[in-house]
Amino acid sequence: MIVIKLGGSLAALGKLQQCLDKIDQDYQGRAVVIVPGGGAFADQVRDAQQQWQFDDRTAHLMAILAMQQMAFLLKALKPHFMIAASIDEISNQINQPGIFIWSPDITELDSAGIPSSWDISSDSLSAWLAKTLDADKLILVKSVNIEPNFDVLKLVQEQNVDASFHKFTQQTSFKLNIVNAEEFIS
Repeated sequence: MIVIKLGGSLAALGKLQQCLDKIDQDYQGRAVVIVPGGGAFADQVRDAQQQWQFDDRTAHLMAILAMQQMAFLLKALKPHFMIAASIDEISNQINQPGIFIWSPDITELDSAGIPSSWDISSDSLSAWLAKTLDADKLILVKSVNIEPNFDVLKLVQEQNVDASFHKFTQQTSFKLNIVNAEEFIS
């Protein structure tokens, strides 16, 4: 199984459809789970929190909704992809080939002890999902340039991945690949 996280900024850069087409073309016949970033929807949460000064728990709940909104957008762009909200839902279907879009369930994330913090974005959630599903590979598709021999701690320092990503990628068995969208679609 492969987990592919598509950065939310890919939509604003006009690369989202190309990335979805690449997955559709190259990963048919394999078990794939796409993790959507929150994109513009998450940006609205950040703006609203700054304006209204609400707590991080509320922002976390709204950011998960942003990921769910992006999941619906991806489904609209690729109607034959399937949406799955829970680990069980994915696990029950993953033995057969198919491309799934993860629409994270806040209750499941709470039960797993995922903190309500901006230090954890869809980057860390994709690593948590890959580990939980015992995926073979996690691919993060980003809008920024990534060195081929990247260092996760350096990516955290440069804010190319969230602050908790390093922690979520420790003691995992999946192969990690982080690439720029141009490299992914080529």
